[in-house]
Amino acid sequence: MYFDSHAHYDDKQFNNDRDELLTRMHAESVSYILNSGESMGAIKTGLQLAEKYPFIYTAVGVHPHNVKNMTDADLAVLKLYSKKDKVMAIGEIGLDYFYDNSPRDLQRHWFKKQLQLAKEVNLPVIIHSRDAAQECFDIIKESGVNKGVIHCYSGNTQMALDYISMGYYLGIGGVLTYNNAKKTVAVVDAVPIERIVIETDCPYLSPVPNRGKRNDSLNLKYVVDKIAEIKNMSHDDVARITTANAKSLYSIKN
Repeated sequence: MYFDSHAHYDDKQFNNDRDELLTRMHAESVSYILNSGESMGAIKTGLQLAEKYPFIYTAVGVHPHNVKNMTDADLAVLKLYSKKDKVMAIGEIGLDYFYDNSPRDLQRHWFKKQLQLAKEVNLPVIIHSRDAAQECFDIIKESGVNKGVIHCYSGNTQMALDYISMGYYLGIGGVLTYNNAKKTVAVVDAVPIERIVIETDCPYLSPVPNRGKRNDSLNLKYVVDKIAEIKNMSHDDVARITTANAKSLYSIKN
């Protein structure tokens, strides 16, 4: 079985076939999906999906791209949402200095505020870090939040080990299968399988052989294949262990 630890099935790219696709998941061994928050609107759709599908869980948080419009009232709504049964994390939150869609001072402000929220409600965090590795790490360390996942991990091996020592998991997805992913391959080789969770970030970042097409959770098998190859493990063992890891991360018992 597979656990897609980071998906965006609220995305409009799924509007034409969302239900048809999601009803296929169990037959294809996708047993759990965590739909990650991104904006206040996307969060509402994620909550609806979690209510409709027993195997979908969700997270609530505002992506750094969208914090330019965030308010204290939004933060209060996130706190209310965080009490719902199938809300398992705060995220995705963090810093994105590649696109800079929101001013950096606002990114830092709302990242810290949402980390504090996670601490208050005792939920793990889903971290988005792009071109801001050290600053993101420093803010997380200062926050004292010690449970979560670094989504689509793209840093170096030493920082990966530092995150793991703080209590974090690493989210590994389709990028691992790309020819230019040598740094990520080295990270996967170096860290224990017990600290890796698999993800799609769908509809984005499809793995080889489907790179460039819309991604979905049915592509997890290609990520598992690559991890198994790197770590000299069986496909089934990687799938089983990463599923157990994600269930532990998100405190899912069933």
